[in-house]
Formats: sequence, structure tokens, C-alpha cells
Amino acid sequence: MSSKRRLSRSEDKESLTEDTSKARKQPLSKKTKKSHVHNEVEENDSVFVKLLKTSGITLKTGESQNQLAVDQIVFQKKLFQTLRKHPSYPKIIEEFVNGLESYIGDKDNFRNCLLSCERLQDEEASMDTSYCKSLIKLLLGIDILQPAIIKILFEKLPEFLFENVNSDGINMPRLIINQLKWLDRVVDSKDLTTKIMQLISIAPVYLQHDFVTSLPEILADSQHADVGRELSDLLTENTPLTVPILDVLSSLRLEPKLLTKVRQLVMGKLSSVTLDDLPVIIKFILHSVTATDALEVISELRERLDLQHCILPSLLQASQSRWKNRGQTSSSGNQENSGEDCVILLFDVIKSAVRYEKIISEAWIKAIESITSVSEHKILDLAMLLIIYSTNTQTKKYIERVLRNKIRSGCFQEELLQGTFYIHYLVLKDVCPSILSLAQSLLHSLDQSIILFGSLLYKYAFKFFDTYCQQEVIGALVTHICSGNEAEVDIALDVLLELVVLNPSAMRLNAVFVKGILDYLDNMSPEQIRKLFYILSMLAFSKQHEASNHIQDDMYLVIRKQLSSTIFKYKLIGIIGAVTMAGIIAADSSRSSSLTPGRGDLSNEQCAQVTSLLHLVRSCSEQSPQASALYYDEFANLIQGGKLAPKALEGVGQTIFTDFQDAFVVDVCVVPEGDYPFPVKAFYGLEDYDGCDGIAINLLPLLFSQDFAKDGGRLTSQESGQKLVSPLCLAPYFRLLRLCVDRQHNGNLEEIDGLLDCPIFLTDLEPGERLESMSVKERSFMCSLIFLTLNWFREVVNAFCQQTLPEMKGKVLTRLKHIVELQQLLEKYLEVIPDYVPPLANFDLESLEVTPHTSTAVSAKIRTQGKIGGRKRKADGGKTSSPDALSKEDNSECDPTPSDRSQLEKESKGKEEKTSVSLQNYHAFFRELDIEVFSILHCALVARFILDTEMHTEATEIVQLEPPELLFLLEDLAQKLENMLTPSVARRSPFLKSKGNRNIGFSHLHQRSASEIAHSVVQLLTPMCNHLENIHNYFQCLTAENHGVVDGPGTKGQEYHIMSSCYQRLLQIFHGLFAWNGFFQSENNNLLYSALDTLTNRLKPKEPDQSLDELLSQSFHYLQNFHLSIPNFQCALYLIRLLMVILEKSTASTQNKGKIASLARQFLCRVWPSGEKEKSNIPNDQLQALLSIYLEHTDSVLKAIEEIAGVGVPELISSTKEAYSSTFPTLTRHTFVIFFRVMMAELEKTVKGLQAGTAADSQQIHEEKLLYWNMAVRDFSILINLIKYGRLFVEAFLKQCMPLLDFSFRKHREDVLSLLETFQLDTRLLHHLCGHSKIHQDTRLTKHVPLLKKTLELLVCRVKAMLILNNCREAFWLGNLKNRDLQGEEIISQNSQESTADESEDDTSSHVSKSKATEDDEEDEASDEEKEQEGDDTDDDSD
Repeated sequence: MSSKRRLSRSEDKESLTEDTSKARKQPLSKKTKKSHVHNEVEENDSVFVKLLKTSGITLKTGESQNQLAVDQIVFQKKLFQTLRKHPSYPKIIEEFVNGLESYIGDKDNFRNCLLSCERLQDEEASMDTSYCKSLIKLLLGIDILQPAIIKILFEKLPEFLFENVNSDGINMPRLIINQLKWLDRVVDSKDLTTKIMQLISIAPVYLQHDFVTSLPEILADSQHADVGRELSDLLTENTPLTVPILDVLSSLRLEPKLLTKVRQLVMGKLSSVTLDDLPVIIKFILHSVTATDALEVISELRERLDLQHCILPSLLQASQSRWKNRGQTSSSGNQENSGEDCVILLFDVIKSAVRYEKIISEAWIKAIESITSVSEHKILDLAMLLIIYSTNTQTKKYIERVLRNKIRSGCFQEELLQGTFYIHYLVLKDVCPSILSLAQSLLHSLDQSIILFGSLLYKYAFKFFDTYCQQEVIGALVTHICSGNEAEVDIALDVLLELVVLNPSAMRLNAVFVKGILDYLDNMSPEQIRKLFYILSMLAFSKQHEASNHIQDDMYLVIRKQLSSTIFKYKLIGIIGAVTMAGIIAADSSRSSSLTPGRGDLSNEQCAQVTSLLHLVRSCSEQSPQASALYYDEFANLIQGGKLAPKALEGVGQTIFTDFQDAFVVDVCVVPEGDYPFPVKAFYGLEDYDGCDGIAINLLPLLFSQDFAKDGGRLTSQESGQKLVSPLCLAPYFRLLRLCVDRQHNGNLEEIDGLLDCPIFLTDLEPGERLESMSVKERSFMCSLIFLTLNWFREVVNAFCQQTLPEMKGKVLTRLKHIVELQQLLEKYLEVIPDYVPPLANFDLESLEVTPHTSTAVSAKIRTQGKIGGRKRKADGGKTSSPDALSKEDNSECDPTPSDRSQLEKESKGKEEKTSVSLQNYHAFFRELDIEVFSILHCALVARFILDTEMHTEATEIVQLEPPELLFLLEDLAQKLENMLTPSVARRSPFLKSKGNRNIGFSHLHQRSASEIAHSVVQLLTPMCNHLENIHNYFQCLTAENHGVVDGPGTKGQEYHIMSSCYQRLLQIFHGLFAWNGFFQSENNNLLYSALDTLTNRLKPKEPDQSLDELLSQSFHYLQNFHLSIPNFQCALYLIRLLMVILEKSTASTQNKGKIASLARQFLCRVWPSGEKEKSNIPNDQLQALLSIYLEHTDSVLKAIEEIAGVGVPELISSTKEAYSSTFPTLTRHTFVIFFRVMMAELEKTVKGLQAGTAADSQQIHEEKLLYWNMAVRDFSILINLIKYGRLFVEAFLKQCMPLLDFSFRKHREDVLSLLETFQLDTRLLHHLCGHSKIHQDTRLTKHVPLLKKTLELLVCRVKAMLILNNCREAFWLGNLKNRDLQGEEIISQNSQESTADESEDDTSSHVSKSKATEDDEEDEASDEEKEQEGDDTDDDSD
């Protein structure tokens, strides 16, 4: 009991006061005894004094203790016997009590009687007792004296209630009450209870608290119930006594009803109590919980308990100052204030409850799990999950599941987690190991959002916890990095990088752990290696801490070792590490002061260090073109990031310029001569050069030297002895050159602008008729030439895309046009040489063995052309689709493949039987376009169709963007957004599959954050809206010209398909941008406002201070207007998804939900242009997605299903073979299965979500639900032909509808019978389906049969239970149901079997069959006999 009362601080004070008084009195009395023994003995002839003396107690006067000469038990026994045997018994008792009353009339005597006696130690005395009771307590232990003494004590007590504490510190009321504690026996417990409760009602508040908390030690068990009721009444009247009363009630044995009443009363006061009182109150609430009401109590408690407002501001300030001082001063000097103590004590109470009471922990988890609204989740919820996770090992899996679901649904976000650590870090610090264990488990997930949440746990644990926990965090992160799981490595490195920036001083203390990762570089991707060396360099090169030299030494050692390797994989590590380290050493202090605090300008020593490091890399990579190209790209990325100090570039810039000119640039007038397989000539020049002033890129001779020399791939020399590099290095070296020039001249590229328009030494690339006669080696040579030329032009466009002069813009657009033309030529070559492997263009690869997806003849043969425009992508334009690619139909559509190449193939006859080639499969062999290239989108769109209509015969202006080039840019941008803003689900790398395939060709993109990419795209929204509106107008004009005919004359041309593809890519880009989950982060709110503002301004002039909902509503309206001009089904699906993404961000989404359903229905009811070979142009997976969207957003799913199944399906059945439903043109014989599957799934999901009826519901609710279920069963009757969904529907009927029928049968008998009769026909057909699957031995069906038959049997039993409940048991009877096929014919046994075998089968097959018969027949009987028994049943109903 004392353990339960540990929270009561006042009693502790009481005990302390009593002990203090004892300690103070004892030496005083001993001293007095020695000096004045003869003067202090009470000399009195009263019966009271004599009897005490006879029994063994000598009374003392003054401040001396009464002396006990015998054992306490001996004294009590002697006195009791003396009184009982006295001649005047029982009158002697009255005299004894009167003597006591007279004696304690003196306050000093009374005090002595209340204080402990002094035990006289003599030879006969027992040595066991070290403490003696007071005289009053000894007398209370004698039954015949106890009632009278209690009466005296309660009569004396009021005299001291309002007196001050004595000078000796003794509180007389507390001392008197202490006499009543722990009595061996209470003679009249009811009287004692009455007296003490009366005393509590009149005592001062401070004494009331003490008296209440003393009750458990005073009362007998029989009085607990009475006192509990009185205390509960007192609780309503006296709020200051809430804490002591609850403390006592939790220690008494009370009835559950009383506890529930008190708990409800206290719960109502919970929001108004102080933080100091919370621990006791929460303890009482949790201790009063039972298994039946646990969930209800905990749900109410978590709703009312708001610790964010209970915690004092001083606590927040203290935690904030402690966090600020962490890492700087180990002891901040701030003392623990009372608020912190109370919070810790409160959570100790909760921890104890959830650890030892399983019902409490499970109820708390369920209470949190049941919350669906994001706004209703509290900081306490997350803190409680973490605490329960640490205290209760049995619920760990359950908590992990709840956490994952909450994270996926967006309920638990970073703001909530940050608030949890900020408010409760003192509590969470104690469960740090469990938090790290949870984070480790979350990082093993496949869901990106869950992995991110796990990483945040690591981040905040490091930020808020102490040094030991920080060390554990770093150790766990290093374990993840060394695990080899790509997703874990990526996220762990990202967390380490954040921690280095967040708290570099704390990270340096743990640098030795991070340094150990250098031993595991083999299994890391280039991007991961780059991050690791960045982290280590940040820790190693800091002016504030010179003690990091050991890290520098290890890094230099690793880099030199890897650079000296002849294996590219290890050389790559050395190159990336060296360049990354050089970037940190030579960091530009003006740009990166936050990352490298304490850094000044670059010193000469540092500059020399960087130069020697780069020279080492250059010299070690010279003999490998791939290594050289990688070095150039890494160095260029360093410069592009703006992290390199200008001083470090001074000595390198001129060398780069000279080396590039010597290696690749020649005079245009000097045509290379040699034994080349093709004639060499300058092509693609943009200027007419007179004389020998011009320059050219010497590409073909370099490629020839590499491919046809014996030591191909190594450096060779021309006749002039000029040193060459591989043509692989042309594009990477130029990228390095132009970035170096750009940085040194602040964006001015005049020094190298000649490279924009200079020609290239090539041969005639148009294959013509000679393609068939070329050898394989010549074809490969031509393909390599085109690849290298394409990559050169891509880098040229990257370099000059931001030039502002119209002349320069025109040249860039011309180069863009050349890229599109070259890709058309390249497809022609690749069609005849599918096994060709192009030269590398991206070099940060783990292995140089990179091959295109079509590098095998088998895969090439599979890709036969049968798609519109000859376009072959994973899920292109929806021309064909694979049914197993559900929900992924659009992710692969963002390939940067030029559009008009496929249109040329479409227009040319005879190519249908030729192998189709997609340049998407060769994406890894093209140079990456920078995000700045898309500034070209600002150029106006001029479509050839408009020019022809308006009879403009003049040439197109040079600065205008044409549709093929627009599509090329949009496809590349869409692919970048898909890769960057919509990260795929993190997956473990399959066995023997190279990692990072998804990121090949996006190295430069990944140098930027997702926020930077999103910001860049938002800046492009205005020109993209212009293009979107122009394309919209194009299709509007085309529809007007064709008078609304879907397959009009203008819909088959190349331009129509290019414009359709542009439309699709624009919608895809808009969807990719607005679906980005980064908009939910507070720092990106302004970016979202800016994007929505751009769309809103297209409708009307800008209005200041518009709310987010207004912007979303207007943006929704703007985008919705485009539905009239949608050219194909793919665009329709993207538009719907885009509108849904806009809708999700709005708080008033219900208003626009109907618009989504209406628009989806319009698209389903629209006739779309047909595909090639008269096949449907609607992919199954996309149709399934749109139909699901329609049914999910419509007001009544059942009505929508009934319309499609009752109107569209009969129209389709009555139409010709190739026709379609007139109401739903998308419903054809090919798509019927898709419609059927989606409707059945939505029907099952809808009825499953309907709440089961209860007897407490009103009659109107019963009628509404019956009507709903009637409609659902009617729909089910139409869509029954799927065993799988049929079983799920029957299960939902059992769980959701049967309880409703139980309570509705008596009042709505006809409706219930009609419902059951209809459902009987459905279940009978399901039974026939089971027989059909058995006859045909269809394993796809038979695997569902056992569960279906079990469900049908349960239905029979449940209907019987419903009839019994409604006193209609006689209406239920059993019968046999024969097995029949789908035509209704009886299933006969196989010829090889005797009829007896069949009968045996019928007998043993199924109890389910009999039960099913019961189901069939009992409804019939219910419909016939029950009507006859209606009069009898009415009497029963009235009962």
C-alpha cells in the first residue's frame, strides 16, 4: 500500500516531521533523564497512574519520554488482565479513562503520551525492539479501552486544528491521527469512520489533505465502500482535495461502478488541473480501467490530455536553451524545475501502467489506430507509441504495423515527430535504444515514406539526446551503410550529411565510426561514394579542429590506392573521392560559409594542395578514356555547383582551354586525309566560312583512330604526332571547358561561342540504299558516329541555352532540330543492327559493361511494330498495354525519345513487319540535358498546321519552337520529374542485377535537391501553360474543321500525333509537379502558392491575399477547361489525375469530388479515336484506372454500377461483334472483363464499408440500410460471375447486413424476405459455379471453391440464427441441393465411376451442399410458411 501512495508528497512531509520530532526528542529526554530523574516522575495517586506503573510504564513530566520497562506486548497483556480482574470491573475502565483524560489535560503530558516511549534496557529486556510505540497507541491496542480512547482523541483534536505548529516543530493534529494508523484491530470501525469523516469536513485544507491520505492506514477493509462513496461526494464539493482523494481511492477496494463514476468526474476536470496534479490523476484513471471499458477510457483520456499546453513555458525555454548549449557546454547549469519533474513522473506512471497492464497498452494502441483525420493526431500519440514500443515487447510488431499505416496515410509527418522530440525529449531519452531499434526496422521497409520517417528518428535522436545516444545513432547509421541494401545506404548517408551540417562538433567526436565505412566502398554506387567522401572531407578539413589529421591521412591513402588500380571500378572510387575532397579543401567561403565555418579565403598552401590532387587524378586517368571522361564530369559538377573558389581555377582554366583545342579542334579548311571507310566532310555548320578562318570538330578521324586501330580504346597519334584523346571525352571535356569559362567570366561564353556554330568532320549520315550493303563493322561505326555527334550537340545546347541574343537562341534551336533529325537517322541504323552497343556517354557507372535493353536479338524480335506512330516504349501512349502493368502505365512514358521519328515510321509503308527500335532503351548512352535547357520553352510554339491554314508562306522565324523540338524537350523534362519528384518504391536489388539502373543518365540532376528541381519547373509553368493553351486551340480548330468527327482527315497525320504527344507530356509534367509530396513541407508552401498563382492568373488578373483554397479552386477550374480538347484516352487519364492531385490539397474537396466523377463519366461515355488494325486505342490498365476513379468519386457507387451493368451491358450484348455500348462507348467486348472486374471490386468494397445495423438505430435508418442492401444485392445479381468477388460479397453480407436483418425482420418482413429470395438465386448460381469449376478442372477457379463453400455454409447458419431470434424456427428446414453446371443441368458422375461413388460423393461432399440447400429452401419456406404464421408471429413480436 505504501508503494501506491508514493505520489503523495504531503504524507512524506508528515512522516518526515514525525521522524524529526522523534530524533529531536530522544537525545533531549536522555540528557534530561540523567540529570533530573528524581524530579520528573509523575507522582499521582490516580488509578490511571498506578495501573500504568504496575503494568510497566512510568509517566514523566516536562519534555522527557515516558519509560517502558517491559516489552510492549507484555505491557498490554498486563494492563488488560489487571483491568479485567479488577474487583470493580467494568467500572475500573471508566475510572482509568477519566484518569487518562485528566492527565492529558496538560498539553505537555498529552504530547508525551503521543510520542514514543523510551525503552529501558536491562538484563531481562528484549533486545529485538528498537522502537517503542507511544502510550496512546499502546492503549489503543487494548480492545476494552479502544472506543473510549478514540472518543477522547477526537474530542481533544479540535483544540489543535487552528493552532500554529509548536516551537519544537510538532504538529499535534497529525500526531493524533498517526495514533490511529495500522491498529491491529478496530473494535468499532464504523464509528471510527464516521468520526474521521466529520473531522475532515471541518479541518483546514492543509490538514484535510493529511487526514484524507491517512485513511487507507486507518480504515478497516469493511469500511472501504462507505468511505469511497463519501470521498466521491467530497470530490465534487472540494476541488483542492482531488489529488489526495484520488490517491486514497486508488488504494481502497471499491466497486467498479463507483470507480467508473469517479473516473468520469475526474476526466471532466482533466483539462483544468495543474501539471503537478496530473501524475496522481492519471494514475487513478489508469488503475481504474477494466477490460470492457479500456478502449473507451483511453480514447477519452488521449483526447483530453493535452500536455503541450500543460507544460510550463519555462520547461520549453529550458529545453530550448539546453538544446542550444548542447555540444558547447557539457553541463548547462540549469537545474531541473518542477515542471520537468512532473512530466517525468507522469510518464513514469504511464510506463508502469502499460508495462504491467496489457489491456491498457493494447487499448492505447487501438485508440491511436482508430483515428483517421490527420489533424486529430497529437504529439502525445507518437510519444505513447514510442514508450509502449520500449516497455512492452509483445506489442512491437503491432506498433510497427500501426506506425507504418499512419506514415503511409500522412498522419505522422515530420512536424509531429519534431514536436514530439521537442516537448518530450527528457522522457524519450530513456527509451533511446528502442527508438533506434524502431528506426532500424523502418529503414528495412520498401515504402519510401516509411524509410524517410525512420531516418528522421535517427536525426532527432542525435539532435536532442546526449553523447552516448549520439554515438549509438552514428553506429546504427554506419551499420545501415555497410549493409549493402541500396535504399538503406542512401538514406543513412543522407542522414549523416544532415548531421554534419546540423552539429559538426558532435559529429567530429564520432568521426572514427564514419571513417570505418572506407572499408566497404566496393558495394557502394558512385552517388553514395560521392556523399561519403563529402561527409568525411567535411569532418577532416576544418580550421577549428586540427585533430582531424588522421582522417585526412586515411582518405589520402584510400584515394591513392584506388587511383593506382587498373580496374575501372576502383579507379572510379579514387576519382570521385579525390575531386570531392578537392572541392571541400578549395570551398568558396563566400558561398559555403555555413558548411565550412571558420574558413577564410583560400591560402596558397590549400591552392597547391588542390592543384596537386587534381594533377594526380589527371595523370592516373590519362590511359583510360572512360576514367578521363569521368574525371572531367566530376570536375565539371564541382564547378557547376559553385563550390570551388575562383583562385583554385586560375591555374587550371587555361590548361583546359589549350588541351581541348589541341585535342578536338582543327581548321575547317584542312580536310583530314587518311584511309577512312567513308568520305570525310564538314557537316552541320551554321556559318558560311570564307577561306580558312573557321574551325571544326575533328570527330570522324578520332573515332576511326580508336575503332580501327589495333590498340583500340588507347591513345593514338596522328602522323603529325599530335597527342589525342578518345572521342568519348569530347562531350565531357567540352562540358568542363564551358563551365570553367562560365565561372571565370560570370556567364560570358564569348571565348568559346565559335563551338556553337562550327561544323563537324563527318560523312554523309543518311543511309539511303547503301545501308543494306554495309558490313556490320561499318554500320556500328556509323551508329557510333551518330551517337557521338548527338552527345556533342546535347552538350552544345546545355552550354548555350541561356544566351540572350536572338542570334544565339536561333542557333541553339537549330542544334535542337539537328538532334531530332539525327535521332530519326539513328533509329534507321539501329533497326538493322539490334545487337549494337553504343559508346558510353555517362561514366559514373559501377561497371562499364552497360548494354541497351534491346541488345539481344530475341528482345528485338519481340518488339514488333503495332503501335501508333511505330512508337515502342514500356507503356507508350496507351496504344497497347500489358495487363500486368496495372497502375504503372504512365511512369515509363517520360522517355526523352524524339517524337517525329516514330511518325516517319508510321507514314512509311511496309515498316510494320520491321523490328521497331525505341531510343528509350538507349537512354544511358545519351548525354544528360541540364535543367537550364528547358528555358527554351519560353520560345513561342508555331505549328505547321496553323501556318498552312493561314497561308503564311514565309519561313518560320528562327527563334520559334516547333512541335517536334517541343516534344523532345517535354519528354526529357517529364522523365526528369518522374525520376526526381516521384521516387519509386525503394526495392532491394535483385540477384545479379546491377544497382542504380534507374539513375543512369541523371547524375547531374541528382546534384540538385528535389526542391530546386521543383522550383525550376514552377518557373516554367507560364511558358508551359502557353503551349498547353496553344495545343488546346489546335485541337479545338481541328474538331471544328472535322465537324466533330473523331477519326477525321486531320487525325491521321504526323503533326496530329506529335501535338497529341505534346499534350500528354504537358499534363504528365503538371501532374508530376503537383503530385510531389514535398509540397506538404512547410518550407515549400510558398512554392506551392507560386505554382497555383501562375495557373490562377491564366483565368483572371492577379488578386492579392488569396487563400490556398481559393487558389486551388481556381486552378482546378482552369485545368478542367481543357477536357473539351483532350485528343486521346491517355491525356484524359492524366487530366483526371492532375485534377485529383489539386483536389487532395484542398480542405473543401467534397465540392469538387462530384466534378471528378462527372468528368470521368464523360470520358467513359466518349468515343475515342481508334488504334491501328481497328483495335481499341484504350489500354486495359488505363481504362481500369479511370473506371475506378469514377466509381470512387461518384455520389452513389451502387447507382453507377447499376447504370453500367443494367444499361451499358445489355446495349453491348445486343450490338454487333465489333460494336460498343452506345451509352458507354468505352465498353466493348474487349474491355468488358475490365468493367466487370472493377465494378465487382468496388461493389464489394462499398458494402464492406457500410456499418452494420444495431437495435438502437431508428426505424428510418433501418429502412435506408435495407434499401441500400436491396440495391447492392440487385447489382450483385448482375455481376455474380466471379467466384473470388462473390465470396467477398457474401462475407460482407454476413458481417454487415445480417445484423441489420436481425432487427428489421419483424417490422419489415416483406422487404427482408424479398432481399433473401433475391440473394438465394445469387448464392445458388455461385454453387453452380463451383460445380462448373469442378467439371472443367480449372485451377484458377477451384482454388476459390473451398472458401466460397465455407462462406455459403456460414450464411445458412446465420440465416437460421436470424429466424430463431425472431421466433420463426419452424420456418427452417433442411433439404438436398443437387450439383448443377452453369446451364442448370445436373452434374453426373464420371463414366468410370459407379453411381454409388457419385452418391457417396453427394453424401460426403458436403455438408456445405446440404447447408446450401438449407439456404435455398429455408428462404422459400420463410416466404411461404412465415406468411401463414404471420398472425402467430405477431403475438411473439409483441412480446
